[in-house]
Amino acid sequence: MRLPQWLARFNRYVTNPIQRMWAGWAPTMGILEHVGRRSGRRYRTPLTVFPTRDGVAILLTYGPDRDWLKNLTAAGGGTLRRYGRSVTVTDPQVVPKAVAAPQVTGWMRPVFAVLPFEQAVLLRRG
Repeated sequence: MRLPQWLARFNRYVTNPIQRMWAGWAPTMGILEHVGRRSGRRYRTPLTVFPTRDGVAILLTYGPDRDWLKNLTAAGGGTLRRYGRSVTVTDPQVVPKAVAAPQVTGWMRPVFAVLPFEQAVLLRRG
């Protein structure tokens, strides 16, 4: 399942600016800082993140054709702000959810398993 593109556009311009105020501190959220692959501009994208043994997993709720993922892949990584701290994340890998699910740890593991999305991106702490 993928969420509709109109919702992605709405979130980009309405919801994301609001979420940036608290996403770097909320337990299930993070702010992915990445550089535009063409513009060189710095972006901050709030995302729901799931901890893994060596980094995080992010479900691709709108599919893999996302600017933040293209930017991250082109640069080889970025910075993730969680719990008020920033960590470097590298080696973005788009995988089926079934491949990512066993790597998710902690209390979010059962939540990850039941969400109806097909793909995830795995990022390693750098």
